[in-house]
Amino acid sequence: MDDAGDAERDPQPHTIRLELADEPGQLLAALEPISENGGNLLSIFHERGNVTPRGRIPVEVDVEATPDRFDAIVDALREEGVNVVQAGAEHYAEEVAVLLVGHLVDTDLSDTLRRIEANPATSIADFSLNAPEGRSDTSSARLRMATRAGETAAALDLVRAIADEKDLHVVEPLAGGAV
Repeated sequence: MDDAGDAERDPQPHTIRLELADEPGQLLAALEPISENGGNLLSIFHERGNVTPRGRIPVEVDVEATPDRFDAIVDALREEGVNVVQAGAEHYAEEVAVLLVGHLVDTDLSDTLRRIEANPATSIADFSLNAPEGRSDTSSARLRMATRAGETAAALDLVRAIADEKDLHVVEPLAGGAV
């Protein structure tokens, strides 16, 4: 490749969101295709204590690569059986936290989370549940969502619709950053 072609193909940062089985060696196996295809590892965020609604460990890997090499990395990960949830230079730009209150467990909490995660512009970044009396009483959950730029309102609309359907209450953040 000539110098002009190289200039047009400068390495760029990319984020790859993976879901890995909670088994020894899974993270290392997921990193090998990145190395083998010329990716420069920038960071790894591996939250072993968290589990996705699909029962896997979420991992975010930031790499630097040319577009061609990045495509090869993603293809190689998928060929190795790694669950690639999101791949690209696009990052979730906004975050919003809400509280859900009601009979969360009785109304199928897994379904609620799965439906929110099904929105391609929204990702559940963090989730915590407080159910002191188990299924028999009201519980509450703090849900932190990451959304693409300009998609926060749509994410909140989705949460409201699911909450209305399941007779849950939503405590939302104040608009405009008011204190």
